[in-house]
Amino acid sequence: MRISTPVLRGATLWLLAGYFCVVALHCTAADGQLPEADVQKIKDALPEKATAKPGQPRKVLLFARCEGFRHTDGILAGNLAFELMGRKTGAFSTVVSEDMAVFTAENLAPFDAIVFNNTTTLKFENPAHREALMAFIQGGKGIVGVHSSTDNFYNWPEAAAMMGALFAGHPWGRCAVKLDDPQHPLLAAFDGKGFWISEEMYKMREPYSRDRLRVLLSMDLGKMTAKDSEVGREDKDNAIAWIQQVGEGRVFYCSFGHGRSIFFDRTLLQFYLDGIQYAVGDLQADATPSAKLSPPPVPVLAPEAAK
Repeated sequence: MRISTPVLRGATLWLLAGYFCVVALHCTAADGQLPEADVQKIKDALPEKATAKPGQPRKVLLFARCEGFRHTDGILAGNLAFELMGRKTGAFSTVVSEDMAVFTAENLAPFDAIVFNNTTTLKFENPAHREALMAFIQGGKGIVGVHSSTDNFYNWPEAAAMMGALFAGHPWGRCAVKLDDPQHPLLAAFDGKGFWISEEMYKMREPYSRDRLRVLLSMDLGKMTAKDSEVGREDKDNAIAWIQQVGEGRVFYCSFGHGRSIFFDRTLLQFYLDGIQYAVGDLQADATPSAKLSPPPVPVLAPEAAK
């Protein structure tokens, strides 16, 4: 297993050429261009095939609107990785949008899941948009959150609970990661091994709770310095990835995705593929909240030190 370590920055990519856009979806690409070498790194890291055979043709909306800070690298590298991943494996097709007009029942109807790729400070001030999103997930579709998708919905508690947590800062650039539920099918990509990673890591705050979420990955604070292990929570728990059921629908969230190097990593792209296939309903996985598991799973910790 290879976990990328550098958090890279640089030029970005016009991703949208050749994308199929439906009515009321306004695809934008004003962020620049990735070097061809980085595009090739994404291609080289793609999974070879779908983990689960799609039950039907799946379509995924890649939504990357930012009303706050814009993670340009994560948005453009992530959108490209997801688009190429779906095409190569046959697991899903993609449409890209940053237009709030997509959030109507009619416009969302063709989609099996929405990937909130590094969205920030989304407010969903239009009640009709809120109603459409909640009907989408509660009616049996999927939501995938990438990195800063927890930096949204500060004025909408129901949506914050749907995503699973709210952003509370990002003091870390390197951390130890443990597998909280090592036998869970969505963690198969990690081959039963904890790891270290260089990445902008988020602190999580309420509504985060293991009483509602099935936590897959979290920070192995025992391997980190006293300063780095301070997460600002009495329970000393800082999750990185989780799933939950919302109504009849499914949510998968992963904090990795700030830097484009995340999308050069074969293990992490496999993890995201599995999470998307869970969200669309093709990869079956138990979402019983972690706090309700008896006996609780024994976590697999990170190595004592980064290699």
